[in-house]
Amino acid sequence: MTTYTARPITAVILKELRSLDDAGRGMVSVTDEEGGAPLRCCLRRSSPGEVIALVSYAPLRRWAASTGVDPGAYDEQGPVFIHAEACAGPDTDDLPFPGAHRTLRRYSAEGRILGGQLVAAPDEAAFRNAFDDPAVALVHVRAVEYGCFLYEVRRG
Repeated sequence: MTTYTARPITAVILKELRSLDDAGRGMVSVTDEEGGAPLRCCLRRSSPGEVIALVSYAPLRRWAASTGVDPGAYDEQGPVFIHAEACAGPDTDDLPFPGAHRTLRRYSAEGRILGGQLVAAPDEAAFRNAFDDPAVALVHVRAVEYGCFLYEVRRG
């Protein structure tokens, strides 16, 4: 049985985003008084009092650059929360941010959208369905409310 793993933003990319984000802005950190922000560095919600930052991130652009493809018009950037300082990353292999409707956006190896699916909650069956198409190279999991990128799952 295949297990699908959520991929956080890598430590190398996080270091870059803390210096200059994908919109060319410097990071501004804040103390999260309330908690609950979906952190893309460790794939959990923030706790009250943690120091975090909201930065602009272009996940498909960065993936495309690492694979040598041009995502064309599918290149987009959006806001993501991260810890303002390096963290240990995820502490579990469980799929993060459970219990909410999500959109699974499928991409080809050429960086083109192949389709999307609304799911009640991402699970093994939803990812198996997404990767049943051999043309799918990766899947972005996004929040339904704002369309925000939450995490990525890749084939293999």
